[in-house]
Amino acid sequence: MSSSNTLRRATCSTWAFPSRSPSRRSLLLSNTNLRHDPAPYSSITMSTSLPTGRYIRSTSNVSPIAMSKRGYAHVPYVQDHTRGGGNYQTDIYSRLLKERVISVGPVHDAMSTIIVASLLYLEAVDPVAPIRMYISSPGGVVSSGLAIYDTHISPDVHCFCTGQAASMGSLLLAGGAKGHRYILPHARVMIHQPSGGAQGQASDLAIRAREILKTRSRLTQIYRQHCTLEGESEAEVLKRFEKALERDTFLTPEEAKAFGLVDHIVLPRKKVGETPTDA
Repeated sequence: MSSSNTLRRATCSTWAFPSRSPSRRSLLLSNTNLRHDPAPYSSITMSTSLPTGRYIRSTSNVSPIAMSKRGYAHVPYVQDHTRGGGNYQTDIYSRLLKERVISVGPVHDAMSTIIVASLLYLEAVDPVAPIRMYISSPGGVVSSGLAIYDTHISPDVHCFCTGQAASMGSLLLAGGAKGHRYILPHARVMIHQPSGGAQGQASDLAIRAREILKTRSRLTQIYRQHCTLEGESEAEVLKRFEKALERDTFLTPEEAKAFGLVDHIVLPRKKVGETPTDA
């Protein structure tokens, strides 16, 4: 949709407006004006003039959650209802947030800020009910991922890997509530050591090299905290992850479960309404 503020006129489909009397229904065909306001907080305004002279305006706001989904060609909108019987539209991510569902994609500063705010908000709404976090992420910025991981909240966060959980995405998956880390049957997990680049004087390069080694050690300790297998000593799990983090290590759902990164492999439901089975 164009970012200009010009009004566009289009013919609206037939709308049905129920009258107060159950026996009367009026079908109204009218003209509708659509206006799209540009960033920073986009909105879509729909103004409709009715033959009775009444005037209806409906505004759909594009939330920061939807705006943070960079690279998405289209953000779906869903219809919702107020207690007074009115209607409004909201983007799909905000609607899922009402159901305590958070979607995680590429990990960057903008996404991290939204995820942290969403977690804190859901804790304020209900400090007990669990939060479901769906992760389909190629990874991203280490500091942004650690900001999400360090957001200590009282509700359990149930993590679901859909597609892939790579790099920082795998750390967020591993950091989910123990016993509630799930992976779908065709998803994959990838873990590796942090990477980065620097330029400048030799002393500056040495500083950056020491810092990235500290980051690697910190990430290894986080994996150890969440992925220790039964009967495994601390030294053994550290050795296991230090070896796995040397290069890109890709894991199937079965391998990720055996590695301690997830607890359950979710299998497809046989029928609608059945509880998903676990491998």
